Amino acid sequence: MRAPLSSPMTSPRCSLMLPSLMKVTTLCSEQQLPGVCGFFPSKVMCFHPHSDLTLPLMSLLEIRAVIDAWAELEAELGASYPWVQIFENKGAMMGCSNPHPHCQVWASSFLPNEARLEERTQRQHHSQHGVPMLLEYAEQEAQRKERLVVENEDWLVVVPYWATWPFQTLLLPRRHVLRLRDLCDSERDSLASIMRRLLIKYDNLFQVSFPYSMGWHGAPTGPHLQEDCGHWQLHAHYYPPLLRSATVRKFMVGYEMLAQAQRDLTPEQAAERLRALPEVHYKLKPQ
Repeated sequence: MRAPLSSPMTSPRCSLMLPSLMKVTTLCSEQQLPGVCGFFPSKVMCFHPHSDLTLPLMSLLEIRAVIDAWAELEAELGASYPWVQIFENKGAMMGCSNPHPHCQVWASSFLPNEARLEERTQRQHHSQHGVPMLLEYAEQEAQRKERLVVENEDWLVVVPYWATWPFQTLLLPRRHVLRLRDLCDSERDSLASIMRRLLIKYDNLFQVSFPYSMGWHGAPTGPHLQEDCGHWQLHAHYYPPLLRSATVRKFMVGYEMLAQAQRDLTPEQAAERLRALPEVHYKLKPQ
């Protein structure tokens, strides 16, 4: 029996990759490309000292430690930088070159394209309707339920109606939350629970360690901490590539690159398939 890991920052086996010991690397500087590229402090954080344990196989306490570390890194880097991007590339299919389960945290001195787009659309919706767009969206999806995958008292996961990847999902809080650091203890606990439930379903879909890219989006930081960011809502995106089996993936090519994305499954079909999957990991089922 493995003892629970109290923090992803305490493993001697991962000491070269711990957030507290991480080397902060400047990838490019503002002087090189004014207005286009900025400073990128980048960090890598291992989830667990055991390289065979991915998030769906970790305990709730261990996942909660990861969430707390995310919030700490967001606060640390967000004190100086406008955007802190937490993301995980899982699996070789998503370009992950290090098999030890880990995530990355990049901070930038500007808002990247996706952040700028979400800033604009959420601000426009809030100015027109007086409510955060994604909070209203979560309420509508919770009522309709046709694209709902899993839910608990604080969170829900849906296949969004705009999904282009086969089993793409969106993780949303039920209350208005700007950033990870704003989550209370009970919300962090329930986040650990719903993340594990979702990721177990992903692994169970094709009985494989399910590859994906995921990341958190929240209100901008740095100088934006002094601004009214009430139009923002914290959320996480999951983009998995697998389509029909553990080896058959979706490719965004041809017409999809030159015209628009094509769907192999409707969001409702994808949600129904995920919803029907068991919440006990296939590796842990009695033989």
